[in-house]
Amino acid sequence: MAKALDREHGVATVTHSGSPDWSKKMSDNVALALIVYTGLQIFVTVEALKDGVSSTIPYFALILLVGAIIPACRWFEKRWKDLPGDSAHDASLRSAYRRDQVLLWAIAIGLPFVLTAFFKAIFAA
Repeated sequence: MAKALDREHGVATVTHSGSPDWSKKMSDNVALALIVYTGLQIFVTVEALKDGVSSTIPYFALILLVGAIIPACRWFEKRWKDLPGDSAHDASLRSAYRRDQVLLWAIAIGLPFVLTAFFKAIFAA
């Protein structure tokens, strides 16, 4: 392990070299995925809904859909945050981390397009 000197406080702290902190990385991915998801919801789903609905319904739908994704994102974050001890730096978790990362981003990017298609189908009928 490499030692790093905290110059502000004059305290030596130990950092883990070689393996990233999976819990921190997943937390960062969740935060960015929520931003991307919300942006896509605004520009894709709400714009599609505006074409055939009164002016306030798309915004209520946006609030509902953003609120619905938060528990899923919290599940991803909690799964990685609650790792015991030094497991947060265990290199053998790389494949599990990548699987969850890909699933998180597939949901964040894909769900707004799926919901848009769903709402367009409903309003077309």
